[in-house]
Amino acid sequence: MRENVLVELKESQSPQHVRVNAIKSFLAQFLRNNGARLGLLTLAFFVVLAAVPGVLVGPLQTAASATGDFLTAPSREHLLGTDDVGRDVINLVVHGSRISLTIALVSTIISLLVGTTVGLTAGYFGRWVDIWLMRLTDFFFVIPSFVLALVITPVVLQHMGRGGTIIGLRPSLMVIIIVIGLTSWAFVARIVRSQTLSLRERQFVERAKVVGTGNLKIMVSHLLPNLVPQIAANGAIVVAGAIYTETALSFLGLGDPLQPSWGTLLSLAQRAGAASSGAWWYLGAPGLCVLIVSLAFVMIGNALDDTFNPRRRAIP
Repeated sequence: MRENVLVELKESQSPQHVRVNAIKSFLAQFLRNNGARLGLLTLAFFVVLAAVPGVLVGPLQTAASATGDFLTAPSREHLLGTDDVGRDVINLVVHGSRISLTIALVSTIISLLVGTTVGLTAGYFGRWVDIWLMRLTDFFFVIPSFVLALVITPVVLQHMGRGGTIIGLRPSLMVIIIVIGLTSWAFVARIVRSQTLSLRERQFVERAKVVGTGNLKIMVSHLLPNLVPQIAANGAIVVAGAIYTETALSFLGLGDPLQPSWGTLLSLAQRAGAASSGAWWYLGAPGLCVLIVSLAFVMIGNALDDTFNPRRRAIP
């Protein structure tokens, strides 16, 4: 009798109810991870900074609106000191968070879209499609994305120019976003391909083919939902890599001083001789932000991987 009641309860659950329970179970398991909680809290803090920098520290200071003296040490008036023209460093860092996070997140979206498309197509169709797409992937995988970005960015900037704005960002920053996104997808493509090779042999794919479902619908409706956990877990790692790449490119002078990111601030500090002058706050503040945010995304990515992968949870 009890078994019959349990069977009836299971059968009475709608697919939507099952999906909601699965999401609740995932969130409970994910939030039990200490790294996930710490990463989310850290990321939430920086997201708030990026969302309303004007409310928190006022408009972005310029040389004309600077309120301090040359490389003043941290004080009550300037909690993180000032830069070489008297601008408040905390003002620059908070405004830079919006630029750095926007570049990292948008470039990661581009990278995930390209990598998922290439990996899914190669793994599903196989044969010559797989061969050619994987040779292309190997090229981008072997050559570091930073080196490709360093070579491509100045060339594209020269043709596009630096005037105007695109979705609120100057062209120089949009070029960095596109270049990072188009040069860092190989890692995602390899992972998606390997998972697709396994999934395409499952019975649900064979059933879909038997009933006449098209290849595109099978890929999007049947395979892609099963790939989301791996894409999400590795996407967090890709964000951390995008932050480092953007910081390095901006540090080498490819950023935009009118919309400074953390990398641009590091570049300006280096040009002002902050290290030799002992102005540790000018270099330390943006550098520490880059490190903390990158670690937060890495912790979130590892927590997602642990949650989605039962084998990793079983390892003591």
